Amino acid sequence: MASEKENRKSLALVRTQTMERAQGNALPIEFRTLSIHVTETHRSNKEGTTTAFGSKGKAKASKDEASETDFFATVDFHKLTPAEINLRFNSNEALGLEQVEAERRLRTNGPNTLVSRKPNYLKKILGYVFGGFCSVLWIGVITFFICWRPILQPDPIDTNLALAVLVIFVILLQASFSAFQDFSTAKVMSSILDMIPADCMVYRDGQLIKIPASTLVVGDRVHLSLGNKVPADLRLVQASNDTRFDRAVLTGESEAIEAATTATDDNFLESKNIAFMGTHIVQGSCVGIVILKGNDTLMGRINKLTTGRKEKPTIIQQEISRFVRIIVCLTVLLAGLIFVVWIAWLHQKYPDFMPTQVMLVTLMGCVVAFIPEGMPACVSLTLMMIARRMRSNNILPKALTTVETLGCVNVICSDKTGTLTENKMFVTNFAFLDNESTPEEARSRLEKETRPNSLPQSDDSASILALRQLQLATLLCNNAKFDNDTLNLPIAERKIHGDATDSALLRFGSQVADASLLEPCFERTQEIPFNSRNKWMMAVYQGSAQNPQTIKALFGSDMMSAGSIGNEKDSQLVLVKGAPDVLLPYCTSFLSAATNTPQNLSPEWIAELSRIQMAWSRRGQRVLMLCKGRFVPYFAKSATASSGSGLQEELTRQGLQELCIVGLVGIMDPPRPEIKDTIAACRGAGARFFMVTGDFGLTAAAIAQQIGLFSSEREPDTYEDIVDPTRKGYKINSEGNFDDLGEYELGRPQFREGSSLVLTGSDISRMSPGEWNLVCAYEEIVFARTSPEQKLKIVTEFQQRDGVVAVTGDGVNDAPALKAADVGVAVVSGSDVAIEAADLILLGGFDSIPVAMRLGRLVFQNLQKVIGYLLPAGSWSEIFPVLINTFLGTPLSLSSFLMIIICCFTDSFPCTALVMEQQEFNLLALPPRNAKKEHLITGRIYLQSYIFIGSVMTFFSNMLFYMYIKEYTGVSFKDLVFTFGSPNFENRFDGISDADFNNYYVNTGQCVTFVALVIMQWGNILSIRNRRLSILQADPIRPERRNLWLFAGMLAALLMAIFVTEVPWINQVMLTNPVPIKYWLLPIPCAVAVLLLDEIRKAAVRAFPRSLIAKLAW
Repeated sequence: MASEKENRKSLALVRTQTMERAQGNALPIEFRTLSIHVTETHRSNKEGTTTAFGSKGKAKASKDEASETDFFATVDFHKLTPAEINLRFNSNEALGLEQVEAERRLRTNGPNTLVSRKPNYLKKILGYVFGGFCSVLWIGVITFFICWRPILQPDPIDTNLALAVLVIFVILLQASFSAFQDFSTAKVMSSILDMIPADCMVYRDGQLIKIPASTLVVGDRVHLSLGNKVPADLRLVQASNDTRFDRAVLTGESEAIEAATTATDDNFLESKNIAFMGTHIVQGSCVGIVILKGNDTLMGRINKLTTGRKEKPTIIQQEISRFVRIIVCLTVLLAGLIFVVWIAWLHQKYPDFMPTQVMLVTLMGCVVAFIPEGMPACVSLTLMMIARRMRSNNILPKALTTVETLGCVNVICSDKTGTLTENKMFVTNFAFLDNESTPEEARSRLEKETRPNSLPQSDDSASILALRQLQLATLLCNNAKFDNDTLNLPIAERKIHGDATDSALLRFGSQVADASLLEPCFERTQEIPFNSRNKWMMAVYQGSAQNPQTIKALFGSDMMSAGSIGNEKDSQLVLVKGAPDVLLPYCTSFLSAATNTPQNLSPEWIAELSRIQMAWSRRGQRVLMLCKGRFVPYFAKSATASSGSGLQEELTRQGLQELCIVGLVGIMDPPRPEIKDTIAACRGAGARFFMVTGDFGLTAAAIAQQIGLFSSEREPDTYEDIVDPTRKGYKINSEGNFDDLGEYELGRPQFREGSSLVLTGSDISRMSPGEWNLVCAYEEIVFARTSPEQKLKIVTEFQQRDGVVAVTGDGVNDAPALKAADVGVAVVSGSDVAIEAADLILLGGFDSIPVAMRLGRLVFQNLQKVIGYLLPAGSWSEIFPVLINTFLGTPLSLSSFLMIIICCFTDSFPCTALVMEQQEFNLLALPPRNAKKEHLITGRIYLQSYIFIGSVMTFFSNMLFYMYIKEYTGVSFKDLVFTFGSPNFENRFDGISDADFNNYYVNTGQCVTFVALVIMQWGNILSIRNRRLSILQADPIRPERRNLWLFAGMLAALLMAIFVTEVPWINQVMLTNPVPIKYWLLPIPCAVAVLLLDEIRKAAVRAFPRSLIAKLAW
């Protein structure tokens, strides 16, 4: 017993841990976890032991789950009788609550609303202000403030104060962009909050009135009918026989459950006499007492458990964080190097060159120089612009940072119904066991051989009567209804209330022949709705009092009609529908279309049934079987007297006895017209496309053939081929491996071209890690008959093998997998829960997926161009003046102020134009990026930006600085080397004082360097926009790659440079000076040189693709 109990605990924990991989607020996972824990608690209490829900290391989440588990394990509302419930909540069974009492309870206990956890705005703001590069920049702010009023120096240095203020402005600018990105990428309003309906019907003072759901109070008596959302947790006290609830929002199971008025399970969460907030009533009507409301409900408690979960960082967030870490480490390394040199050498040998405050400013200049402060803003703009392009292509990204992840996707798992198909089911074939036909042929026959607006007569031909029986079976064993407002439309255009299968049967039965006179001849007396346990639906009918002859003409003279008193020989008509494999064991005969009489169901006819089923399934049709039987109410009187459940048991016993097969119907959900091209495009982009569905394997495989998911005509492999590959002739090599089988390889699996596989949910549950390795090497896979938990497992298994997984779906049962995927893609027509769990919403056709993948790759490409543009001038060319000043003792050729202006302003304007770049070549022709090996910032980009372009710009900008100094002072570079702040110009050069040199000419020279870098960036941006193509092949003017924003960005950078160097008050405060016109013109040929040098490099790469230059090219 103890061992069995431990096994149950282990199973619960394993399932819980597996579900927790979903990372986030997937409601089905939370519900199932709580339910398992509650069940374990009940079992432990019965056995006198305690249950642990997690290890000691688990933190607050586990404690919260344990708390909720304790609560649901102790509630007993489901076990109380209706009278006890009314007594506990002081509610009148007939009148409900008094209005005065309801208002008092509302004032005392508050409204029926879900109070979401408020974000910690202080924490968010601190993250914006101190996160990323900002944490290092704040050190600069503090240092500049210290150096503004240095100790033992009476005169403040206003320039350092201005620098501190400027860096604070830069920090706030970065924080603003981060906040903007955060709020603009905030997800659509949580579907949890939308689940509370606006109004509901309650009994107050004996009157059924409509009130806002937020004003419900505990004890209210609520009336629910078809289509209503449950406004609070209710204990059902009345329910019609056909009442069913869709709990999929909680359980992830698409099948609705029947309601009950008595406890069906010790577990409160599993009992069917409890209706939970947010679930739907999809059939029937009921009355329930409010037992929990607002945050006390199951939905509210799950909401509290899930809102605290941290979101998994996206791939681009990880890449940007990696870049920040690299830059910060390099910055600290350089600053440390300068500090060590200052302590060990400069301060000892040249004490007047770099006093402490100057050293601190120099160190901060190093920090400011090496950090590309404009990058966060440019990244945000890039993501925002690509997201805007996605929206113009009917793709709504709910998070900007998810956009780039699409470019890495190498596995796409798609739901079938409603995603790959149109979710518009219709009957394509029907069959008696001795006759196959189509709806069009049946309609034609009935039009020819029957009189219009007439009821079936006993003298009609046998084939017509048989066809009428099948038509009635589809119409009567059915809970779908036409919308009254669309009854004037043709049948094919009418709106239907009901599930997709019932809707298809209703449309078929109505189109075969007019049934407006036929249906009123039948009166439903009993029903057993479809449920996940039985997997069939049963409806019981008798003839109507107005026309009792029709049922007798079609189904036999012993059929009862309304108002008649039956004896042991009178029976009612039983109609049952379900899957053939479910109902076949109960069948003993079939209806012959030729004779309209039952025939013995011999093995030969069973084989014929199987043949029809297999043939239709291979064409992608879902096969349903319709049967008829008899129910004798006379024999059910004793069961009726005992209890309602006894009647249902008797109905089930009689109704499934010796069933006669009326016929089979094949229902087709046609594929979306664009899906075949979409799959081909995704595969062309290097992403494998899999189907994950709850449908049967044969049907799913047939659909896969139709839409091109299976590219080969040969039979797909199955689980048996995974277990024993020799079944299909795979050979074992000398190392004991199968030569023909693909293998999982770290970072990038090796796929088998054209290899297809069909697995079922039962296969998935028994697969070992080694078998998963083989499965993950297949190119084409259909996962059939899968549950939400199994869909989640499929996603996690591929992720564990370096798959970047996109999941597409529209149903609530897809939500766990959508949430766990690297990119969840929902269809806009899907459920609220699926849309909430997804990262992208498809507003149009499924063909938007390849477009989204292309734009995701374009994001990555453009971000690399942005960074490649920012680093040469905004980092490399700025750090060298500091290093030359420190180690060679020459004047600083670029001030900290001008460094910041380059990073945050003059570079940012053209950089924004790079965001608008189109793809240079067909990005979908490339394989998906391997996120573990191919990073946003690589050694090749550093080589391009620092060693090549950065060095060229550093040389030209410093050359112009020293050229200006030589021209206007006569002091050459050689004269400045190793002067270390003491040039002693009065004794060496006529008419030049040290003060004039340092306070005017050096400041002007710094502006010359600044202008040179601004203009040389024009050449850099024209070269960086093309990785391989020449500017002659892809210029920014011709339509193919037109980007006139580049010139606008260049102009804006030029105007900023003029503003900084020409405005007098900036000259005074920030120590800048106007630049001679000559030094506005000299950088232009330098910019051309930058462009030409990179053009030469690209030409070498194109001409010699296997050369060392090509291998080092970014």
